[in-house]
Order: sequence, then C-alpha cells, then structure tokens
Amino acid sequence: MKALDTKQLNARYSFEAPLHHAKIPAGMKIFPADGSVLDLNSHLVHHPEATFLVRACGESMIDRGIKDGNILIVDRALIPVEGDVVIASLDGELTVKTLEIKDERTYLVAANKKFLPLEIKPFMQFQIWGVVVHVIHSL
Repeated sequence: MKALDTKQLNARYSFEAPLHHAKIPAGMKIFPADGSVLDLNSHLVHHPEATFLVRACGESMIDRGIKDGNILIVDRALIPVEGDVVIASLDGELTVKTLEIKDERTYLVAANKKFLPLEIKPFMQFQIWGVVVHVIHSL
C-alpha cells in the first residue's frame, strides 16, 4: 500500500460541490441546488491531523466494498473496536483487514472467502495504524 499525504492533497485540491438535499432514486431528474455546498474535506475527514490516505491492493476485502486500487481514508484518532476495518502492520507488512476479537484472541479477518483469518500471536510484531472510515473508488 502506498500512503498519500492528506495535507498536500487538501492544499492542492480543495473541493466543494453543490449539495442537493433531496434523496434521488435512480432515473429521476436532478433538482436544482438550494445554494448549500458540501465540503468533501470536512465531510470525509473528521481528524485532519490524524488522517492519512492509502491505496488498497489485492482482493482480500472485496466483500466489504474495498477493491484493488481504491483509496482508503484512515483515521488514527479513532480507537479500533471489534468489527472495524483497520490498517495494521504485521511483522513489518501493512494490511487492511477486519479486526475481530473472540475468546480473548485477536484476529485479522479478510472479507473474501478465499482468505483465512489470521490469529495474532504474542511473538508477532503487530500494530494498528488506524481505522478505515471511507473508501473512494470509481464506478
């Protein structure tokens, strides 16, 4: 995974767009904007100093909507809890997996049946870097 610098991105790409408050089913015409705007930076990043972006690779998390090449928004200020998708360092390698705790054992679990859960053993170097809060991908 390659980390992207959020400070540089925010400085270079400030993006605000008109926000339509109506929920629009597919196929209906778009209503005119009511003048309000949505700042994507503030909408997607709640702790700017503790947030980083990383590009996912592989297919281990496809059943959670994370595909190869997606950009993940990761918040280091959040305390990870069971069920969170996290970026973890395991023996020096970064991975994105779901954090699960069962019977006082910690697991990193893929969201793809092709991959087995990985139990974190005491001899492993393990650190959670942050919680994935959003996934950005193209259609």
